[in-house]
Amino acid sequence: MRAEKKYLITEVETHLKKSDYVILANFTNVTVADVAELRKRLEAEKAEFHVVKNSSLRVAAKALGLPAFESALIGPTAVVVGGKNSAGVAKILKKFFEEKQKLEIKVGVLEQKLISATDLSTIADLPSFEALRAQFLGLLSSNAAAFVRVLDAKVMKERSAAPAA
Repeated sequence: MRAEKKYLITEVETHLKKSDYVILANFTNVTVADVAELRKRLEAEKAEFHVVKNSSLRVAAKALGLPAFESALIGPTAVVVGGKNSAGVAKILKKFFEEKQKLEIKVGVLEQKLISATDLSTIADLPSFEALRAQFLGLLSSNAAAFVRVLDAKVMKERSAAPAA
């Protein structure tokens, strides 16, 4: 293998190792200014956008044991990797697509499982982790408060039924 090709594959492997997810996108109509704007948005989630060669991506993905996504490697491909919040990254990509009508998501890999573009869109529609945590805590506290009110009502009922001394 030529040194240049080996370097490109190593570079793609380095990108793929940055997170437990990889999102593949078609960037056909995306301008340089659009890419700069997208990269700036992705910085908030510590994610990165890289244009890669399909052949290098194919070899690197196979070497890392990622699921086969051969069918997605048609046309120009970019990878989005990095950061811990894959749902936040999916939200950014979906919003970017809605605003610009550019950057089509091909497929994703999340924790060694192949995820379709439709599934990634569904993930993007979920509330943030902080919002889900707040909703869960709200459910716990409302149930606890209801339980305390029931106990309090029982005590008040018993007090009012007891004869006065």
